[in-house]
Amino acid sequence: MTDNQQRPIPGATPDGSTYYDANAKAFFAETVAVDMTPLYARFLAHLPPAAAILDAGCGSGRDTLAFRQRGYALTALEPSAALARLAEAHCGLPVAVLRVQDIAWQERFDGIWACASLLHVPLAELPEVLRRLARALKPGGVLYASFKYGAGEREHGGRRFTDLDEAGLAALLRAVPELTVVETWTTADRRPGREGERWLNSVMAKRAEPIPRTSELPYR
Repeated sequence: MTDNQQRPIPGATPDGSTYYDANAKAFFAETVAVDMTPLYARFLAHLPPAAAILDAGCGSGRDTLAFRQRGYALTALEPSAALARLAEAHCGLPVAVLRVQDIAWQERFDGIWACASLLHVPLAELPEVLRRLARALKPGGVLYASFKYGAGEREHGGRRFTDLDEAGLAALLRAVPELTVVETWTTADRRPGREGERWLNSVMAKRAEPIPRTSELPYR
């Protein structure tokens, strides 16, 4: 069996928190200095000055700090308690230990940044997670999300992944009429030595008046 084939991982959790609790320091060191400036520009172009941003799955706190330094008002969450502690020390803000499946804000944020975080949510749970994120956005607010480019669900190295391509994202959003795609694009991984890995990036906007919801996934 290869690493890319699906297989059960003892102790793996849907949000990856067990993995990140055990590997928090290594993950922090690997990701905290990665330059995400080009992705910030695509997201922030849709936000007003001093906008309220939720960093949903903040990891090392890298992006929370970057947005804070640019004058935005940040709220951060991270499901791994160990990683949340490191993120707090790095960004200088409290980080709630919380899963995206459990958020309950209503029209609180101008923008939500979900960089490489929703990819750990099981596919069957993604429609409801996206609805929760949409409810947390103010009218006209935007959501940025990124997924490893591909199709389907898999487990690798103690974490589960939901991979998406353009068709998969379109299928997913048919069950989430609260959101509409503003732009979608692919990028290479920005970590040194991993440039061969591809990512699907999307900015989605909250509709003023959602269209009727279609049937929940089937996906593909």
